[in-house]
Amino acid sequence: MILAAGRGERMRPLTDHTPKPLLAVGGKPLIVWHIERLRAAGFTELVINHAHLGFRLEDALGDGAAFGVRIAWSPEAAALETAGGIRHALPLLGDAPFVVVNGDVFCDADLAALRAAARRLDGDGALAHLLLVDNPAHHPDGDFHLDGNGLIHDDCAPCLTFAGLGAYHPALFDGLPDPAPAKLGPLLRSAMHIGRVRGEHHRGRWIDVGTPERLAELDRELLTTGQRHA
Repeated sequence: MILAAGRGERMRPLTDHTPKPLLAVGGKPLIVWHIERLRAAGFTELVINHAHLGFRLEDALGDGAAFGVRIAWSPEAAALETAGGIRHALPLLGDAPFVVVNGDVFCDADLAALRAAARRLDGDGALAHLLLVDNPAHHPDGDFHLDGNGLIHDDCAPCLTFAGLGAYHPALFDGLPDPAPAKLGPLLRSAMHIGRVRGEHHRGRWIDVGTPERLAELDRELLTTGQRHA
Protein backbone atom coordinates (compact mmCIF):
# COMPACT_ATOMS: atom_id res chain seq x y z
CA MET A 1 0.00 0.00 0.00
CA ILE A 2 1.16 3.53 -0.80
CA LEU A 3 -0.19 6.23 1.51
CA ALA A 4 -1.25 9.19 -0.59
CA ALA A 5 -4.17 10.81 1.26
CA GLY A 6 -2.38 13.61 3.10
CA ARG A 7 -3.25 17.25 2.44
CA GLY A 8 0.38 18.38 2.30
CA GLU A 9 -0.11 21.55 4.31
CA ARG A 10 3.63 22.24 4.62
CA MET A 11 3.91 22.02 0.83
CA ARG A 12 1.39 24.75 0.10
CA PRO A 13 0.91 26.42 -2.32
CA LEU A 14 2.34 23.55 -4.40
CA THR A 15 -0.36 21.20 -3.08
CA ASP A 16 -3.27 23.56 -3.57
CA HIS A 17 -3.85 22.07 -7.01
CA THR A 18 -1.63 18.96 -7.01
CA PRO A 19 -1.66 16.09 -4.49
CA LYS A 20 1.72 15.86 -2.79
CA PRO A 21 2.64 12.41 -4.20
CA LEU A 22 2.33 13.82 -7.73
CA LEU A 23 4.92 16.54 -7.14
CA ALA A 24 7.87 15.80 -9.39
CA VAL A 25 11.51 15.17 -8.51
CA GLY A 26 14.10 14.08 -11.03
CA GLY A 27 11.59 14.32 -13.85
CA LYS A 28 8.81 12.15 -12.43
CA PRO A 29 6.28 12.23 -9.59
CA LEU A 30 7.34 11.04 -6.15
CA ILE A 31 4.75 8.28 -6.24
CA VAL A 32 6.07 6.95 -9.55
CA TRP A 33 9.50 6.42 -7.96
CA HIS A 34 7.73 4.25 -5.38
CA ILE A 35 5.70 2.32 -7.95
CA GLU A 36 8.76 1.57 -10.06
CA ARG A 37 10.78 0.40 -7.07
CA LEU A 38 7.91 -1.73 -5.77
CA ARG A 39 7.52 -3.32 -9.18
CA ALA A 40 11.26 -4.04 -9.36
CA ALA A 41 10.99 -5.74 -5.94
CA GLY A 42 8.25 -8.06 -7.19
CA PHE A 43 5.10 -6.23 -6.10
CA THR A 44 2.45 -6.24 -8.80
CA GLU A 45 -0.73 -5.64 -6.73
CA LEU A 46 -0.83 -2.17 -5.15
CA VAL A 47 -3.40 -0.31 -3.06
CA ILE A 48 -3.26 3.49 -2.98
CA ASN A 49 -5.46 5.63 -0.76
CA HIS A 50 -6.35 9.21 -1.49
CA ALA A 51 -8.45 12.12 -0.26
CA HIS A 52 -7.28 15.62 -1.23
CA LEU A 53 -7.46 15.92 -5.06
CA GLY A 54 -7.58 12.16 -5.29
CA PHE A 55 -9.10 12.26 -8.75
CA ARG A 56 -5.83 13.72 -10.03
CA LEU A 57 -3.95 10.67 -8.75
CA GLU A 58 -6.40 8.32 -10.45
CA ASP A 59 -6.21 10.32 -13.66
CA ALA A 60 -2.40 10.24 -13.63
CA LEU A 61 -1.87 6.59 -12.68
CA GLY A 62 -5.04 4.85 -13.82
CA ASP A 63 -5.12 1.14 -13.16
CA GLY A 64 -1.33 0.92 -13.06
CA ALA A 65 -0.95 -1.01 -16.31
CA ALA A 66 1.48 1.55 -17.71
CA PHE A 67 3.83 0.70 -14.82
CA GLY A 68 3.40 -3.07 -14.92
CA VAL A 69 1.24 -3.21 -11.79
CA ARG A 70 -2.43 -3.29 -10.89
CA ILE A 71 -3.67 -0.46 -8.67
CA ALA A 72 -6.73 -0.73 -6.45
CA TRP A 73 -7.86 2.68 -5.18
CA SER A 74 -9.04 3.33 -1.63
CA PRO A 75 -10.76 6.74 -1.61
CA GLU A 76 -11.41 8.58 1.64
CA ALA A 77 -14.01 11.33 1.94
CA ALA A 78 -11.60 13.04 4.34
CA ALA A 79 -8.12 11.86 5.25
CA LEU A 80 -8.31 9.15 7.92
CA GLU A 81 -4.71 9.44 9.23
CA THR A 82 -2.29 6.56 8.69
CA ALA A 83 -3.91 3.78 10.74
CA GLY A 84 -7.41 4.81 9.75
CA GLY A 85 -6.46 4.80 6.08
CA ILE A 86 -4.88 1.36 6.34
CA ARG A 87 -7.88 0.03 8.28
CA HIS A 88 -10.22 1.38 5.60
CA ALA A 89 -8.16 -0.36 2.90
CA LEU A 90 -8.00 -3.78 4.61
CA PRO A 91 -10.73 -5.29 2.38
CA LEU A 92 -8.43 -4.55 -0.58
CA LEU A 93 -5.25 -5.67 1.19
CA GLY A 94 -6.50 -9.10 2.24
CA ASP A 95 -5.69 -11.32 5.22
CA ALA A 96 -1.91 -11.67 4.75
CA PRO A 97 0.74 -9.25 6.07
CA PHE A 98 1.51 -6.39 3.69
CA VAL A 99 4.00 -3.59 3.07
CA VAL A 100 3.11 0.11 3.44
CA VAL A 101 5.12 3.02 2.03
CA ASN A 102 4.56 6.71 2.78
CA GLY A 103 3.98 8.52 -0.49
CA ASP A 104 6.00 11.58 0.54
CA VAL A 105 9.41 10.06 1.26
CA PHE A 106 12.25 9.22 -1.11
CA CYS A 107 14.13 6.07 -0.17
CA ASP A 108 16.41 3.44 -1.71
CA ALA A 109 15.49 0.71 0.80
CA ASP A 110 15.56 -2.92 -0.27
CA LEU A 111 11.83 -3.43 -0.79
CA ALA A 112 12.28 -7.09 -1.66
CA ALA A 113 13.77 -7.60 1.82
CA LEU A 114 10.84 -5.71 3.33
CA ARG A 115 8.50 -8.00 1.40
CA ALA A 116 10.29 -10.98 2.92
CA ALA A 117 9.94 -9.41 6.38
CA ALA A 118 6.19 -9.09 5.79
CA ARG A 119 5.97 -12.80 5.01
CA ARG A 120 7.78 -13.63 8.26
CA LEU A 121 5.19 -11.80 10.36
CA ASP A 122 2.83 -14.75 10.09
CA GLY A 123 5.42 -17.03 11.68
CA ASP A 124 7.30 -15.00 14.29
CA GLY A 125 4.39 -13.47 16.18
CA ALA A 126 5.31 -9.88 15.37
CA LEU A 127 2.63 -7.42 14.32
CA ALA A 128 4.94 -5.01 12.50
CA HIS A 129 8.41 -4.67 11.02
CA LEU A 130 9.62 -1.08 10.65
CA LEU A 131 12.48 0.58 8.84
CA LEU A 132 14.28 3.16 10.97
CA VAL A 133 16.80 5.75 9.78
CA ASP A 134 19.30 8.15 11.31
CA ASN A 135 17.56 11.21 12.72
CA PRO A 136 17.37 14.04 10.18
CA ALA A 137 18.10 17.62 11.18
CA HIS A 138 14.39 18.49 11.28
CA HIS A 139 13.63 15.56 13.64
CA PRO A 140 16.68 15.27 15.91
CA ASP A 141 15.03 13.38 18.78
CA GLY A 142 13.86 10.42 16.71
CA ASP A 143 10.94 8.10 17.39
CA PHE A 144 11.89 4.61 18.57
CA HIS A 145 14.77 2.55 19.95
CA LEU A 146 16.06 -0.52 18.10
CA ASP A 147 17.75 -3.08 20.33
CA GLY A 148 20.41 -5.61 19.43
CA ASN A 149 17.83 -8.35 18.93
CA GLY A 150 15.86 -6.42 16.34
CA LEU A 151 13.03 -5.43 18.67
CA ILE A 152 11.74 -1.87 18.63
CA HIS A 153 10.83 0.02 21.81
CA ASP A 154 9.22 3.39 22.44
CA ASP A 155 11.87 4.52 24.92
CA CYS A 156 14.84 6.38 23.47
CA ALA A 157 18.19 4.96 24.40
CA PRO A 158 19.01 6.23 21.79
CA CYS A 159 16.25 6.74 19.24
CA LEU A 160 16.12 6.45 15.47
CA THR A 161 13.46 7.91 13.17
CA PHE A 162 10.67 5.86 11.63
CA ALA A 163 11.18 5.98 7.86
CA GLY A 164 7.53 5.63 6.92
CA LEU A 165 8.15 2.19 5.40
CA GLY A 166 7.01 -0.93 7.18
CA ALA A 167 5.32 -4.30 7.04
CA TYR A 168 2.17 -4.94 9.05
CA HIS A 169 -0.01 -7.83 10.08
CA PRO A 170 -3.73 -7.09 9.61
CA ALA A 171 -4.27 -8.04 13.27
CA LEU A 172 -2.48 -4.82 14.29
CA PHE A 173 -5.61 -2.95 13.22
CA ASP A 174 -8.14 -5.18 15.00
CA GLY A 175 -10.76 -3.18 16.83
CA LEU A 176 -10.37 0.05 14.88
CA PRO A 177 -13.70 1.45 13.66
CA ASP A 178 -14.10 2.16 9.97
CA PRO A 179 -14.20 4.74 8.62
CA ALA A 180 -12.67 6.82 11.37
CA PRO A 181 -9.41 8.74 11.74
CA ALA A 182 -6.74 6.86 13.67
CA LYS A 183 -3.02 7.42 14.15
CA LEU A 184 -0.50 4.62 13.71
CA GLY A 185 1.77 5.59 16.63
CA PRO A 186 -0.51 4.43 19.47
CA LEU A 187 -1.07 1.05 17.80
CA LEU A 188 2.66 0.53 17.34
CA ARG A 189 3.48 1.56 20.90
CA SER A 190 0.90 -0.87 22.31
CA ALA A 191 2.45 -3.65 20.25
CA MET A 192 5.97 -2.61 21.34
CA HIS A 193 4.98 -2.94 24.98
CA ILE A 194 4.32 -6.65 24.42
CA GLY A 195 7.42 -7.21 22.28
CA ARG A 196 5.65 -7.57 18.95
CA VAL A 197 7.34 -4.92 16.79
CA ARG A 198 10.55 -5.74 14.96
CA GLY A 199 12.68 -3.63 12.68
CA GLU A 200 15.99 -2.73 11.14
CA HIS A 201 18.21 0.28 10.63
CA HIS A 202 18.21 1.47 7.03
CA ARG A 203 21.52 3.22 6.45
CA GLY A 204 20.99 4.17 2.82
CA ARG A 205 19.20 7.00 1.07
CA TRP A 206 16.14 8.48 2.78
CA ILE A 207 14.52 11.90 2.60
CA ASP A 208 11.29 13.14 4.13
CA VAL A 209 10.12 15.32 1.25
CA GLY A 210 7.96 17.45 3.51
CA THR A 211 8.69 21.03 2.48
CA PRO A 212 9.11 22.91 -0.81
CA GLU A 213 12.77 23.47 0.07
CA ARG A 214 13.52 19.75 0.52
CA LEU A 215 11.56 18.96 -2.65
CA ALA A 216 13.59 21.47 -4.65
CA GLU A 217 16.87 20.23 -3.17
CA LEU A 218 16.09 16.63 -4.06
CA ASP A 219 14.96 17.63 -7.54
CA ARG A 220 18.23 19.45 -8.20
CA GLU A 221 20.25 16.50 -6.95
CA LEU A 222 18.42 13.94 -9.05
CA LEU A 223 18.58 16.05 -12.18
CA THR A 224 22.33 16.49 -11.62
CA THR A 225 23.14 12.85 -10.85
CA GLY A 226 20.70 11.27 -13.28
CA GLN A 227 19.58 7.77 -12.32
CA ARG A 228 22.27 7.05 -9.72
CA HIS A 229 19.66 7.01 -6.95
CA ALA A 230 17.00 5.15 -8.94
